[in-house]
Amino acid sequence: MDLPTYQDVVDASMVLDSVAHHTPIQTSRILDHELGVRVYVKCENFQRMGAFKFRGGYNAISHYRKHAVDGVGLNHVLTYSSGNHAQAIALASSMHGVKSTIIMPTDAPILKIRATESYGGNIVYYDRYREGRDEVAERVRMTLPPAGTVFIPPYDHRHVIAGQGTVGKEFIEDMQSASVALDYIFVCVGGGGLISGICLAAHALSPSTKIIGVEPEAGNDAQQSLERGRVVRIETPITIADGAQTQHLGELTFAIMSEHVTRIITVTDEELVDGMRFFGETMKMVVEPTGCLGLAGLRKMAKGGEIPKGSNCGVVISGGNIDLKRYCHLISQSK
Repeated sequence: MDLPTYQDVVDASMVLDSVAHHTPIQTSRILDHELGVRVYVKCENFQRMGAFKFRGGYNAISHYRKHAVDGVGLNHVLTYSSGNHAQAIALASSMHGVKSTIIMPTDAPILKIRATESYGGNIVYYDRYREGRDEVAERVRMTLPPAGTVFIPPYDHRHVIAGQGTVGKEFIEDMQSASVALDYIFVCVGGGGLISGICLAAHALSPSTKIIGVEPEAGNDAQQSLERGRVVRIETPITIADGAQTQHLGELTFAIMSEHVTRIITVTDEELVDGMRFFGETMKMVVEPTGCLGLAGLRKMAKGGEIPKGSNCGVVISGGNIDLKRYCHLISQSK
């Protein structure tokens, strides 16, 4: 298996330099006091198109633009996504001057659908509870030009993983510049692209840092996979964390996670809403449910006495793309 390496992450950082935003790291004395640790939040909700996915999408398309696809230049990108990867591919394709077709579930957040369309993406819908997206992608692929078309999956792709890894590279290097060594990094887990890329960066730059993956309780396929030593497939989980409604890890992401992830934990939708409320009320940020997985995981472990007091804990906010009506509804329904 040709796994991506840290050098791929370094190469991606050069591709993304001056293209992707170097996102800020925020802190909260209230959160530190609540948990008894020092928390550093990497805000990918401030990334272009509102999520870390831009990094991987742009890096992958850039790679294909430099290399011939079926003997001709790249002219069309196909993918599937519930929303953030869709927006990333649509935007990055437009920036590279190529067309994009994105297969999206019928129940994808309307905000993400509209954004994908505004970036120039052509959307094909499917029922995620009745249809397999790989089969749908194959049918759509047959309708596209055979030459110059490439399929870029949301996470199980060398250059996508490398692009996402720049989140970890930036995070660790910025903390090291401030003379802070991260003891933990808490990362959301869907298909595993983000956490895999961060693992590559952490292993190279800060090998003592423990990487904790956090996924919805309703869809703990990653947790099961690492426990059983093989990729476990599940039914599409029902959770408000639409970015983590994946059914299984990828071959590449599973291999990297098996070697470098310290632990996978799960949290409830209620805990995600608590995180949305905290980010909104205390840190003045709109964060989508999936983006709250890292914070919810840290809170769960810290309050359970599983994190030593005074530890330096990194949390990655993966994105902030949520319809405000939906955001207000979730917040208003919480306790």
